[in-house]
Amino acid sequence: MKRGFVPHADSLIAFECAARHGSFTRAAEELHLTQGAVSKQVRHLETRLGVELFKRVRQRIVLTDAGRLYLQDVRGAIEHLVAATRQVMSFAGNEDVLNLATLPSFGTRWLAPRLARFIEAVPTASFNIAVRLRPFDFAKEPFDLAIHYGDPVWAGAVAEPLFREDVIAVASPGFLERHPVATPADLAPVLRLHQSTRPLAWRQWFECAGVETDLAFQGPRFEQFVLMAEASANGLGVALVPRFFVDRDLAEGRLVKLFETELRLPSAYHLVYPENRTLRPVAARFRDWLKGEAAANAP
Repeated sequence: MKRGFVPHADSLIAFECAARHGSFTRAAEELHLTQGAVSKQVRHLETRLGVELFKRVRQRIVLTDAGRLYLQDVRGAIEHLVAATRQVMSFAGNEDVLNLATLPSFGTRWLAPRLARFIEAVPTASFNIAVRLRPFDFAKEPFDLAIHYGDPVWAGAVAEPLFREDVIAVASPGFLERHPVATPADLAPVLRLHQSTRPLAWRQWFECAGVETDLAFQGPRFEQFVLMAEASANGLGVALVPRFFVDRDLAEGRLVKLFETELRLPSAYHLVYPENRTLRPVAARFRDWLKGEAAANAP
């Protein structure tokens, strides 16, 4: 990368701030500069780029088409730098900071309730935990480890299995009062909730229960189990969810398990880490601890 081609950071920050406020004056207040200094930074940037970023309309500034396009990337770059800076600052005085990417439902219902056990085992450890729904490039993301669901396929990474899901059908007591079900076949005509990444789950569940139906794919879809389970607990319909995910709701009576049919899906949860990078000690400790937890507490 040619450094001379990259505009000065002060100009980019002034541009983003002025665009966000629609005003050089308000941008100057936020940046603790004079209005003239902000205006000068933006003019310098426009000269450097050879394009006009703002139209000056009386007392206002309005982004040009080029300005709107440029703003998207500039704002993303600034946010990335801020996140990277906070990430590095979290290491201050502590090398045992684990950077983990997890799936939201797994993180909320299985992992988070167990993290105190890891801290008991490694008192010096700390966490930076973020949500990622899909595989990413470890070379471009600041993570030591990630939780992945599906096949053990992740480019440039090792995927170690944790456990598979046992999926059960659940509904709220209120829904069952309005829609009594006595057999698995009674679930075919009622409103059933689907997880969008498990599109075949209901058909597989019906097959497992010995039910033939053409209605297996009908019903609303949710990207995350947490949304689907909450909707079901509030009476929307019957949901297929991993048993570990609703243990607390079942114990509290917010949800009721329907029938003994449990579907074990072929895909599994995996712990993933870069194949060409030596794990830092805290990441290696977490890997071993998590595999032990999975073996002892697998659904």
